[in-house]
Amino acid sequence: MKLIAGLGNIGEKYCFTRHNAGFMVLDKWAIDDGFSFREEKKLKCFLSKKDDLIFIKPTTFMNLSGEAVRAVMDYYKISADDILIIYDDIALDLGKIRFRANGSDGGHNGIKSIIQHVGTQKFDRLKIGIGPQPNIPSENYVLQNFSKNDLDELKEILKKSVDALKFYLDNGIEKTQNKFN
Repeated sequence: MKLIAGLGNIGEKYCFTRHNAGFMVLDKWAIDDGFSFREEKKLKCFLSKKDDLIFIKPTTFMNLSGEAVRAVMDYYKISADDILIIYDDIALDLGKIRFRANGSDGGHNGIKSIIQHVGTQKFDRLKIGIGPQPNIPSENYVLQNFSKNDLDELKEILKKSVDALKFYLDNGIEKTQNKFN
């Protein structure tokens, strides 16, 4: 069983913010493949199961994402080797995606929470570029909605991300990095 977690913040006010790129990728996949999410309050997330995949969108808000990831890992007995986290990366330009097999939190509070709750930084990731950041504090930038100009490019990024994730599931992290990074 594989756990794929898309990070973001719940609520209509955050729906199209840059920080919700992880949610958006999973929503695109769900629309394309005809599955839906249901709220699992005890697991602190919206969850969907498809074949041997579990998809989640934490309801804890970004900075506490690790609580939901850990709860789902424990409930379904999933190891850190079998999780992939999708999240926004301010250091990557809009339109770029990057897979990583492990690493630090890079200043991302959602990833910091997951590392803390999972107990390792050795888990796969898909970073969605939302940069470049203008000369404003990052916490303000990531909570802004995508601009109208960015939305067309965002549609392509979401499609590319879903395609890349499907490739990842069939081919593993190394081949996926070689093809998409």
